[in-house]
Amino acid sequence: MAQQQNRRQERESAGSEYEEKVLYINRCSKVVKGGRKFSFSALILVGDGKGKVGFGFAKANEVSDAIRKGGEAARKCLLTFEMEGTTIPHEIVVEWDGAKVLLKPAREGTGIIAGSKVRAVLELGGVKDVVAKSLGSNNPLNLVRATIKALSSLRNRKKCMEARGLSV
Repeated sequence: MAQQQNRRQERESAGSEYEEKVLYINRCSKVVKGGRKFSFSALILVGDGKGKVGFGFAKANEVSDAIRKGGEAARKCLLTFEMEGTTIPHEIVVEWDGAKVLLKPAREGTGIIAGSKVRAVLELGGVKDVVAKSLGSNNPLNLVRATIKALSSLRNRKKCMEARGLSV
């Protein structure tokens, strides 16, 4: 019994190192014989501010359940990405469904210049200086997925140059 409590405390303390943010909640309704039945979907972001970020999308009949399920899903799919100081190593354009996201590195002190959904992903990931632009759809889920895909596609400049046999 004591071992189970210790494991639970370790999991809770490990989970507390990540910051969680509710990005979007959507209410869906279904018309049934007795009236309307509502359900909720939640888009949750989780990040440590040091180069790790993840998202979870969950549905439930209650908002709190959807948020909890989304947070658990986000912790399961954390992504580590390359950073160069406080910015990203290179410019990148990524498309996911209708959403197209452009990320550009910026000088130190510039801050995060981006729309709300892309900004949230970059902030939780720990990027401090970047310029971003959403070029397509404004669907929150697709924007987050495109941003995560862009971050996962980033490559370290030095490692790429060494692999090509070039000196830095």
